[in-house]
Amino acid sequence: MATLNVPQNGKAVRGSSRKPIPGVDLTAMVDLAFLLITFFMLTTSLGKMNAMEIAKPDLVPDIEKLEPWPASRTLTVLLGKDDKVVYYLGEASESPMRIANLSEIRKTLLANQKIVAETHKASKDQAMYVIIKPTSTSVYKNFVDVIDEMAINKINTYAIDDKYLLDEEKFFMKAKGI
Repeated sequence: MATLNVPQNGKAVRGSSRKPIPGVDLTAMVDLAFLLITFFMLTTSLGKMNAMEIAKPDLVPDIEKLEPWPASRTLTVLLGKDDKVVYYLGEASESPMRIANLSEIRKTLLANQKIVAETHKASKDQAMYVIIKPTSTSVYKNFVDVIDEMAINKINTYAIDDKYLLDEEKFFMKAKGI
């Protein structure tokens, strides 16, 4: 509520009258602000954590006994240092390995997804498999970025393999300084 406070001390100066000094009592406004803050804190819902499922292969004592991935539909992505990515479609010994920046990974995934779909037009299963192999020189942020790209590009079939690096992959990455 607004009140007018008139000072009681002092005399009026000749030719002027005492003017009331306006004052505002903010108690009610502060009470209302705290009630509103409390109301909105209790009625709103907090953001929920979003977790993404990650598929990792089981550790196998004899890797030679495993069923091979269909090479014509498999894209392997190797994460290296300095935001560099090495990728190849098919088998490491037969396919050319290419280097790209992490910022170009979306274009790479879409282009290879298109190649796989065109190659397997007659087949009922045209999905591309992606094997993500983070190396010891890569950083966690790059790994998360690649996993996010899998969700963005709707690539549902991917696996993370951080244990098995092929000799061809190691040699290529070492030769290129990645």
